[in-house]
Order: sequence, then structure tokens, then C-alpha cells
Amino acid sequence: MAFKRSGSVLIKLHNVRKQHTKFHNCRTNIANERNHTMRYEEYTIEGRNAVIEAFRSGKTIDKLYVLDGCQDGPIKTIVREAKKGDTIINFVTKERLDEMSQTGHHQGAIAKAAAYEYAEVSDILEAAREKGEPPFILLLDGIEDPHNLGAIIRTANLAGAHGVIIPKRRAVGLTAVVAKTSAGAINYTPVAKVTNLASTIDELKKEGMWFVCADMGGELMYRQNLTGPIGLVIGNEGEGVSRLIKEKCDFITSIPMKGDIDSLNASVAAGVLSYEIVRQRMMGK
Repeated sequence: MAFKRSGSVLIKLHNVRKQHTKFHNCRTNIANERNHTMRYEEYTIEGRNAVIEAFRSGKTIDKLYVLDGCQDGPIKTIVREAKKGDTIINFVTKERLDEMSQTGHHQGAIAKAAAYEYAEVSDILEAAREKGEPPFILLLDGIEDPHNLGAIIRTANLAGAHGVIIPKRRAVGLTAVVAKTSAGAINYTPVAKVTNLASTIDELKKEGMWFVCADMGGELMYRQNLTGPIGLVIGNEGEGVSRLIKEKCDFITSIPMKGDIDSLNASVAAGVLSYEIVRQRMMGK
């Protein structure tokens, strides 16, 4: 009987230790999550001129609040600029704007801007060096849909890409929608925003990289060597890769298609090609 009690105590003690270990691991995981918290903060821009300039400078504006019924020139300009992007426009009362205002001088317009921490291209190359791997970078030529960008960042992370490069103009930036669609990958995969994608390709070629772009007129991806330091270029959802960027690429590759429609969604194409690169790297082709 004493032996059984002793065994029971030992079992309980063992279980307590297991629970303590689980608790410790849980705390460690929480700490790790805190170290990788969303690189995002939302800040407010108030006043007509300030909001107009924010849009025109290319700043990512998630939400716009304007005075309902106001039809003067500056407000119309702000709404027109907002409609060019992915901004959610809310027409609200003066009382609502007064409640939201931090300065007391909103002039009928308040914008909520998303601020994410963009990386530098050099940070992406350094990430590859730290892992002792040839660089693998996705370059996006005019992706406009935030869901596509988020999905591509997610794929890039899972495929082991060292980063993503996007242009400053005529493309979606890192919005809250992008962050959500990326399922947290935005916290781990660096995204650089560059003024000139073509010039960036030229600079990366000096670092020993070569570039392949996705296009239906290219050679099948299975017949091409996609190993080594590589940049994968994915084009705009409707127009594909632009002529200038295509000319900068060393190879043009295509995905075999057997169906009745002629193209894949941009994020799906990025996923298929990324994993062909992964396959070839793993096979040591």
C-alpha cells in the first residue's frame, strides 16, 4: 500500500513537472511571439491639405473619414484620390469627426494611415548570407490586389524565399488587408519597396543574381534550371510583366496549363513557380 502511494506521489510529481515544462514552453512561445509582433501601427492624418499630400506621396491609407454631404473642391479631391487605391471611404457626421480628431482641426477629413516597417534590399541579401543560401527573392511588377500581395508574402515565407520587392508606384503597399492575408508571414519575410524595379534588377545582377519572369510565352518551368541566386518576377494581375522588366530578365518561364482558361491568379502562379524553385534546390539540379 505504501509502495502504491509512493508510486502515486511519483506519478503526480512527474505530471507536475510535465505541466511546469509545458507552462515554461508556453511562456517561451509567448515571448517569441512578442519578439515578432506585427510591424504595424495606425496613425492619424488630419486636415485637407495634409490628407491630400498623404495620398499624393504614395502613403498607404487604409481608411478615410470625410464629412458627409460636403461637396467643396478639396474634399472632392481627397475622395477622388482615395478611390484610386484600396482605401475604405467612410462618410460621417461632423460629430463623429470631432470625436476622432486629435488636433481639433480636422477640416472635414481624417485619414488612417498604415505604417509598416519596410526592409531595404540589402537586408534581404543579408538574410540569405546569414542562412548560407543563394538568394531567392520575389519581385512583384505592379501587383494591385492586397489579397494577392498577402498570399504571395505567405508563399514566399513558406518556400524559404529571403524577401519580396515591390515598386512604390502603381502597386499595393503593405496594408492591414495584406498583413491579414499573409497570415503573419509579414512579420518574418522582409518586404522592400523600391522606386525603380528595373534599376533594382540591374543592381542585383551585380550581386550575382539572375532573373526569371513568369509569362505564358516562356519555356516550361520543368525544362529550365531555376537553381542558384534567383529572382522570380511576377507581373500585374491583368497585364502581366511589363515589357521593360521582361527585357531585364534572363529567362522567361511558363507553367503548363491544360484547362479552358488561359491564366492563373498572380498569387497562385507565384506559388507554383516558387515551389518548382524549391524542388530543384532540394534535388540539387
